[in-house]
Amino acid sequence: MAESTGLNSVDLDHLIEKKAGMTVPEIFQCKGEIHFRKLEHEMLKAVAASQDDAIVSLGGGTPCYANNHELLNGNGIISIYLKGSVATLCERLSKSKTKRPLIAGLSENELGKFIAKHLFDRSYYYNQATYKINIDGKSLSAIVNEITDLLA
Repeated sequence: MAESTGLNSVDLDHLIEKKAGMTVPEIFQCKGEIHFRKLEHEMLKAVAASQDDAIVSLGGGTPCYANNHELLNGNGIISIYLKGSVATLCERLSKSKTKRPLIAGLSENELGKFIAKHLFDRSYYYNQATYKINIDGKSLSAIVNEITDLLA
């Protein structure tokens, strides 16, 4: 998306890691999820307050804590929920489980149940997004094209 628009790309987790001097899994292990969520909120506020246009990637829990969903609907901010089925999300997340503390130790069956529960629990926050795009069965380039067309 950043390549096709020329905008900067910002990964909120990378900003958190830089500020904390630890990886996300290390933050969860050493300081706990609450500490991580506080850092996440602080960094999201800083990014939202920035005058620079950017594409910001967020973790799945970001909109659900500390009224972050309200920040994501702020003035001049466009939020997009990339909506995937449990099967699609299982396929994608299983490739990066070790980097994700909440799912690192889950079996494939447990992962599916975890995703289904979290999609249900978080649906209110996810559906506050400005736009919702279904990603099932779509390539990365198709998703980028759909977003580009939507924002044109």
